[in-house]
Amino acid sequence: MNLAHAQKAVDDWIQEHGVRYFDELTNMAQLTEEVGEVARIIARRYGEQSEKPSDKDKDLGEELADVIFVVLCLANQTDIDLQAAFDKKMNIKTQRDHDRHHNNPKLNA
Repeated sequence: MNLAHAQKAVDDWIQEHGVRYFDELTNMAQLTEEVGEVARIIARRYGEQSEKPSDKDKDLGEELADVIFVVLCLANQTDIDLQAAFDKKMNIKTQRDHDRHHNNPKLNA
């Protein structure tokens, strides 16, 4: 599924199962909350913090999907073609960062 299809799938879901989109500010707060849940899993599972028993059943994939869902909501609400924006960003990063990363001694150690 490309991003355009994902945006439509989210919009269809909102139309069928939701009453409406939360406003943009609420969705920004939701996004922050979801990113925090991803950070908690990463910090405890892959970082130096110990993982609590209540965290062991957390699904990182599900939390990442929550982040994507809210990002897609925000894109829909603000009339952003996320596929076009993503393609543009990938082109910029490819041109700007290719040599930079290959020449970074920290990455080649």
